[in-house]
Amino acid sequence: MQIKAWIKRTLIYTLILAFGFSLGLAGQVSANSYLNQSFMPAPEYPKNESGETYGSALKATSPANEPDLIQAIGEDGTVGYVRNSDLIDKHPKTPEEALKMNTETCEKEITLYASDCKTVIGNFKITKGIVVER
Repeated sequence: MQIKAWIKRTLIYTLILAFGFSLGLAGQVSANSYLNQSFMPAPEYPKNESGETYGSALKATSPANEPDLIQAIGEDGTVGYVRNSDLIDKHPKTPEEALKMNTETCEKEITLYASDCKTVIGNFKITKGIVVER
């Protein structure tokens, strides 16, 4: 009688373990298929005379494959391009510096170029913490 109970208990535990393993495996496969979306091919952007890529950053699948010159709308409504490197802020070195960067009002103007990145056509304003609707 004790052997039958032991076999029954072992069978139940084995089934529960197999079911849990199956659920975990299904979740892993599902997560991997979702994560693999970031491995989509990088968009192809046109290049200017200097060999710099330009276009909308909305086509990029990651920050690593954004164009060198990102399409932007200037203060006066002019459509042009800003250097990707001009958009990147310096990284804080301490938590205090990070807090200061997040709490201070920051306004930065960068140059808006034509696609050749030589012809200046206006300014692009970056304002932290304020949404501007047109």
